[in-house]
Amino acid sequence: MKRIGLLGGSFDPVHRAHIQLANHALDALGLDEVNLIPAANPWQRAPLGASPEHRLAMLELAIQGSPGLTINTIELERSGPTYTLETLAQLPSEPEYFWILGSDQLQNFCTWKGWQDILNYVNLAVAQRPGAQVAPPAALQAHLAEQQQQLYRLSLPPIDISATEIRTRLKQHQNTDGLLDPAVQQYIKKHKLYLT
Repeated sequence: MKRIGLLGGSFDPVHRAHIQLANHALDALGLDEVNLIPAANPWQRAPLGASPEHRLAMLELAIQGSPGLTINTIELERSGPTYTLETLAQLPSEPEYFWILGSDQLQNFCTWKGWQDILNYVNLAVAQRPGAQVAPPAALQAHLAEQQQQLYRLSLPPIDISATEIRTRLKQHQNTDGLLDPAVQQYIKKHKLYLT
């Protein structure tokens, strides 16, 4: 059975921490591949700064040189708000899936639409994010125990990079060296993204 990691996000823009997390999960969980799934219209956050076309182009640049990483455009092809449960229901059922998330998202997991049903499709693999411990909410902990499901912990040291900070820096014409893949940085500059 194939083992596939799923890393969803707005990738607005994709940065080094996203790619490091995907590559780490690939190795740590013995996955065949990791699908990066750019969100079309995530319902729990503010409007996105770059169009789906730009975010997809930046992702394609960022995964060059990472053979185990692929892009799944399932959410960009579906209109309306982006719900993880609907995405998972559309995926082929054969592989074993691992949903990769940060500890900050883990804290909010029980607010996701149909969160108990999500766990029928995937295993959760969590990495620590700065300022958020890897501690599942009580309801999630109880549900995992009841279903005899494991919470996989990724031992990647927390990487203090956020897309919000990058967008702020770009808007203020500040340096983003080391935060973005150089090809992504060039793309943003060329297309004058995140300046307003």
